[in-house]
Amino acid sequence: MTSAASVLATAAPSSASGKLKLALVTLAIVAAAELIGPVQFSVGPGKVALLPMLWALLIAAAWGIAQRRVPVVLRVATAEQSFAGGLLNAGLLLFVVKLGLTVGAALPQVKQAGWALLFQEFGHALGTLALGLPLALLLGIKREAVGATFSVGREGNLVIIGEKYGMASPEGRGVLAEYITGTVLGALFIAVLAGFIASLHIFDPRSLAMGAGVGSGSLMAAALGAIAAQQPAEMLPQLTAIAAASNLLTTVAGFYFTLFLSLPLCSWLYGKLEPVLGRFSKRGAQAAAGTGAMSQIAQAGMPHGGAMSLRDTLIAWAVVGGGVLIGNSLTYKVPMLVSLEGMAVVALIALTVEGIKRLAPRLPMVLVLSVVATVAGIPGLFPFSDALIALTGKLNFLAFTTPVLALAGFSVAKDVPMFRQLGWRIVVVSLTATAGTFLGATLIAEFFH
Repeated sequence: MTSAASVLATAAPSSASGKLKLALVTLAIVAAAELIGPVQFSVGPGKVALLPMLWALLIAAAWGIAQRRVPVVLRVATAEQSFAGGLLNAGLLLFVVKLGLTVGAALPQVKQAGWALLFQEFGHALGTLALGLPLALLLGIKREAVGATFSVGREGNLVIIGEKYGMASPEGRGVLAEYITGTVLGALFIAVLAGFIASLHIFDPRSLAMGAGVGSGSLMAAALGAIAAQQPAEMLPQLTAIAAASNLLTTVAGFYFTLFLSLPLCSWLYGKLEPVLGRFSKRGAQAAAGTGAMSQIAQAGMPHGGAMSLRDTLIAWAVVGGGVLIGNSLTYKVPMLVSLEGMAVVALIALTVEGIKRLAPRLPMVLVLSVVATVAGIPGLFPFSDALIALTGKLNFLAFTTPVLALAGFSVAKDVPMFRQLGWRIVVVSLTATAGTFLGATLIAEFFH
């Protein structure tokens, strides 16, 4: 196995030409992924949808892993792969702005969702760590367990971990592994799980529909299809409306639940439980040693998200923004100039908060950015709010995920040895966390029916 010292020696800082190559290759991968488009297939009563963001992640990861077989002019070497991790941290800030504006615009709908939907969010937020964290510790996973089990690891959770720990940290690798596992296997797994639980007839179908709203459109669709297939046809509209409202609330409020509740609680529980449960794993000491070595390797190429220079931050925004324009045009048929207006608004909000952050480094970037974007997006609150909503509403939410996942794919490629070390354990933990969020929300929602 390659030593940490030798890998560190090869992870030299990325050159200007290397950065440009990474940006162009990433945008080309985004275009290819969007041209492939979504692919759907049936699994029993449910459907699995493979979206462009998955193709982007897989293509970029394969590109990075096979760097020695790729022509030099197109090769994304280890240094550029490390730089991609930094671009991912900074580029996700644009995603936060879009999320915040979506939250603000959706507040009137959230208000009508009702108490059941509000309280079941605690199940989504805490169910993952209730089941996933103890299992991860018993299997010998160390700090990666925090990133993998504090939530189901969707896009907003990448932002939270990237800002707090950096994507090169053990927590960053954990949330990326959770994201990859959930993206590749999540829809299939939750369709089977939801169908099995529904067949037991121990929960109200409306509770199951609320549990299906885990904050991911593809996972919600897979779970809802499996649930609805076992109910009378006349219930489908009601179950669909409940699941959509739950998914909206999880997308809107889940970001704040995980930021202020589940992540601090998960980190605290890790400190309390690891000394007790970690000793049961024969691989605990070996995993800890390997994690330390890989942490040094991963951190060699790029500092944590907040330490990037303004120039590199702007590069990240150009890559993600360019990817959004490509996806919005190819998949959602929005003219480039219309998308460009919306991206200009998103970038302006991010740049304003970035400037505040550099003047006051102690401010939590994600929190300030999400609050500013949310408040700015509340309909009618400011004279410009409705205009902001109209301009940015043309930017499809999923168009942001494709360039972000392409950068994540390159970032993952350099950490393949670490993912191999985690192996089947992280897959089991990830699927357990997904089961936890579905079952936790369903159980809480059941009290209201």
